[in-house]
Amino acid sequence: MQTPELRSRLLAILAADAAGYSRLMSLDERATVAALDAARAVFREHIALHGGRVIDTAGDSVLAVFDSAAGAVTAALAAQHDLAGLATGLPEDRCLHFRIGVHLGDVIEKADGTVYGDGVNIAARLQGLAEPGGITLSDSIRHAVKGKVAASFEDQGEQTVKNIADPVRAYRARPPGDAPSLGEIALPLPDKPSIAVLPFTNMSGDLEQGYFADGISEDIITEISRIPALFVIARNSTFTYKSKAAKIQDICRDLGVRYVLEGSVRKSGQRMRVTAQLIDGDTGGHLWAERYDRELADIFAVQDDITEQIVHALEIRLTETTGTATSRLETENPQAYDCVLRGREQFRLFTKEGNAAARLHYDKAIELDPGYAQAHAGLALTCLHDWFAGSSGALERAFELAQLAKRLDPGLPLVYEALSSVLLFKRQHDEAVAAARRWTEIEPSNAEAYGNLAGVLNFAGQPERVAELIDKAKRLNPFHPFYYTLYVGHACFLMGRFKDAVQLIKRSIAHNPESLPSHFFLAACHGQLGEQTLAQEALAEVWRLSPAFSMASVRAIAAYRRAADLDLLTEGLRMAGLPEEAPGASPNQSPR
Repeated sequence: MQTPELRSRLLAILAADAAGYSRLMSLDERATVAALDAARAVFREHIALHGGRVIDTAGDSVLAVFDSAAGAVTAALAAQHDLAGLATGLPEDRCLHFRIGVHLGDVIEKADGTVYGDGVNIAARLQGLAEPGGITLSDSIRHAVKGKVAASFEDQGEQTVKNIADPVRAYRARPPGDAPSLGEIALPLPDKPSIAVLPFTNMSGDLEQGYFADGISEDIITEISRIPALFVIARNSTFTYKSKAAKIQDICRDLGVRYVLEGSVRKSGQRMRVTAQLIDGDTGGHLWAERYDRELADIFAVQDDITEQIVHALEIRLTETTGTATSRLETENPQAYDCVLRGREQFRLFTKEGNAAARLHYDKAIELDPGYAQAHAGLALTCLHDWFAGSSGALERAFELAQLAKRLDPGLPLVYEALSSVLLFKRQHDEAVAAARRWTEIEPSNAEAYGNLAGVLNFAGQPERVAELIDKAKRLNPFHPFYYTLYVGHACFLMGRFKDAVQLIKRSIAHNPESLPSHFFLAACHGQLGEQTLAQEALAEVWRLSPAFSMASVRAIAAYRRAADLDLLTEGLRMAGLPEEAPGASPNQSPR
């Protein structure tokens, strides 16, 4: 007999749990918590949309019930689709994937809405049978939704599950046409020779020499990215394989390329040994291999020869306008080059301490070789980051250094990376766009060049061109950084597509919860949509990252050409609750 406090009901139960949550927390606690929050928001949205209600979100799990079996399965499919979008661009070992189980059965429902019983237990056991990113259903659910849900079902047979007396027949559910498992879909090959340069292995017996091996790999990527007839995967993606054992065929599938260059570096005193081999991902065979035992002073000759051997092996026809290794200007001082590599490593930490250390290395390189363009361009970027941190004269210093680097080597890609950003924040929009475009011309296979141009165009009043550029950048950089998604979200915001912008910016935050621009653009979106509670939550994250952030901070960094774009941002932030002034502000925080 049922009591008023307890009643038995037939409900569809959805149970979800994050795979590998403890491991991810040990790697990066803050990023994992942010990813979990973003995932829960996805679940809540689709559960509510399809007639369900959330019962519990303890730990890394989600438990929900539905009156309709079709609603439960449709919500599960939609949630997994959006969760896969949140994971786009992240290295596989940093992705937060969920297993979902769905069952139709009797539950005991209390007056406060909580449920328990065998129905809940079976859903939880089915969830444990699902693959990460997958959905497993009971036989009762499959029969209830047959012909009502657009999905395919794969019979997994009868499963004996813990604490349930009878075996449960399980089915794997997928969207129609979505047969491959997560990570099994190969990117289509480009219509020209495609290559990924893996980080060269440091064989020096000294972990601190890793910067040197990384630098050689990166310089080779830079040089072959100049060749229009080649498709070259970005450093950001290839370096995800650093110190990992992976099959060449798997790497080619993941990155969508035909060829892989791998190698090693052993540095001892003033001598080095560099090995390199070009591998065909289809056959696993070597197209070319070489070992170089040279003086450190010959490092650029080694890089040039590797580039030329790639061109020869892949039968690439060069034209007079092709930017090749022979067109670059390098230092003749090996110590200066070593300082640049050390500076590059420190700069990429993107910390105040790393930026200061990078500046010292670049200064030393310039002392050793005053005509070294790489060192001047690198130093310009450190000054730009000093300006973001509040150093008032640093922007002009960055401009002077970037101009000097251009005079020393007008064909150096790093020159235009520095110049485009500096010119943007000097509000010289036409010149900034021209510099950004020049970088894409010099390095037509550099993903960051297209991403940089997209970021500049947002501020130059051309947001409608951003998505196309980011799509190109993402193909060159499959494991792309968070700001690619942020740039498209920013563009949607400027075009008044606030709901689209919210979804994209949330994805960027899931990738990097420490990005101040992501949070203040999100606050502005919610402000424009009149979603006051959500706007204030986003603003709280802004102040967590920058306690003195105010409207004055926005005006200092939002380098828009069009006054209407700045008004759109400040109006959204004002509606979110951002004050005009805050004491002790350091206004220069990069919005890109």
